[in-house]
Amino acid sequence: MSDLRELYQQVIIEHSRSPRNFKDLEGANHSAEGYNPLCGDQVTVFVVVEDGTIRDISFKGSGCAISKASASLMTAAVKGMTVAEAEELFGRFREMVTSEHDAEIDEEGLGKLAVFSGVREFPVRVKCATLAWHTLHAALEKKGEPITTE
Repeated sequence: MSDLRELYQQVIIEHSRSPRNFKDLEGANHSAEGYNPLCGDQVTVFVVVEDGTIRDISFKGSGCAISKASASLMTAAVKGMTVAEAEELFGRFREMVTSEHDAEIDEEGLGKLAVFSGVREFPVRVKCATLAWHTLHAALEKKGEPITTE
């Protein structure tokens, strides 16, 4: 488990310092804003959906290292997926970070996202890790108002 914990720390730091897809996205036909009042994280997710597929995705915002890294890895993971596949991945991700500390992790199904399994040791950080995902869900459903983790 210490190897996964070390990898978790390295990935979080790397994606927090150099987030992928961190930009405005021209031509986005879906977007949503999200806010985590507990930590102060704010994120806006921009998505280009064509024929039920996420053709492009980006995010902007500020927040803790976990929320920024989660948004970065999320955008990389869902780009090219169908909306249904992205929603299903969100469900698996949420299940992993909210599961019991010793629950088995579907590393194959989650890929690099499995590094966030360490978040379940710190329940207060689950909202940081899932903020971008909830915001993506709101964007895909074209919800008009900003979402919050509260």
